[in-house]
Amino acid sequence: MNINLLIPNLFWSDTSQPEIYDGLLMHSLETLLSKCISRTNSSLEMEIWLCKQFNLQQQHGNWPIAPLMLHVDAPFLAKTSKDFWMRADPVHLRIEQNHIMLADSQSFEISPEEAERLIQDLNHSLGNQDFIFSAFQPHRWYIRIPKAPEMQTHTLSHVTCKNINNFLPTGKDSSIWHKIFNEAQMLLHEHPVNQARESRGELIINSIWPWGGGNILQSIHSPYTHAWSNNDFSQSLALAASNINYSNLPTDVNKWLQTKISGNHLVVLDSLRSPAIYKNAYRWRETLRNMEHNWFLPLYTAIKNGKVRQLTITTSNEIASHHFVITRSDLWKFWLFSKPLLAHSRKIN
Repeated sequence: MNINLLIPNLFWSDTSQPEIYDGLLMHSLETLLSKCISRTNSSLEMEIWLCKQFNLQQQHGNWPIAPLMLHVDAPFLAKTSKDFWMRADPVHLRIEQNHIMLADSQSFEISPEEAERLIQDLNHSLGNQDFIFSAFQPHRWYIRIPKAPEMQTHTLSHVTCKNINNFLPTGKDSSIWHKIFNEAQMLLHEHPVNQARESRGELIINSIWPWGGGNILQSIHSPYTHAWSNNDFSQSLALAASNINYSNLPTDVNKWLQTKISGNHLVVLDSLRSPAIYKNAYRWRETLRNMEHNWFLPLYTAIKNGKVRQLTITTSNEIASHHFVITRSDLWKFWLFSKPLLAHSRKIN
């Protein structure tokens, strides 16, 4: 069994806070990282890294996240649609001094009824024969367009908790979408759904974020035999590929490792991502602490006992991405002493 463990934000990106690692007992992870062969690359968002792993190419300067997600959200359309699909997710924008900061649906709840009312009015006011809004999931909205616009966008995760002025769409058709973007904001700001949300003390949904456009892909090939994840985009890739099985993350890692399932396995652990993006240090530390017990210790034992032939840990933050590859023989490199997690963080940051 070979395992590629994808863990976005394994290292805290703010180098001015080294104290975040204080008191974290991560013996198994630190041993694995200290004994491995490693390499550093430029930073990649999780969705982009996954696209590249599945040998996908950009379409019109965008990674085709939206058409891939249809395999989860609208399977029939994922197989039959000839249109160009783009995500237009509901977001909350907040003005801070001269910045406009974006929060995604990790920061708020939205009911199916609220999403449907907002989408209906967006279509009534802005939709036409050229595009139509859809909400196949309350927190995942789409725009369907007959023809691909000449426009490049940024992933939603890349702009979350950042000043959107630096990441607005660019390209020949971007001015058209800036206008749609502004009109959607005006409609949503005064919408009765948001007035009710505001009266309840909830964040209002006052904008959309267009990103991840593309056409339906006819075939996808995976380098893995099995993907394990609770992440919807990972599932959509597995559903789109014809040569890979998909399962939710195992609830008991030790029992999973004892099954001796052969092949190349992709395991996506993305629970550090949200606390890292939203700078929630306490939640990030506690999540990492749980990973040591639930994942790194069982995997260290499995490698030591020969149940896992090779483990690759892939991680990325705002600064860089890093790959750590370790085999059973690497554990015998007695001259490589175990280093604390902070030392590994400084190495890649």
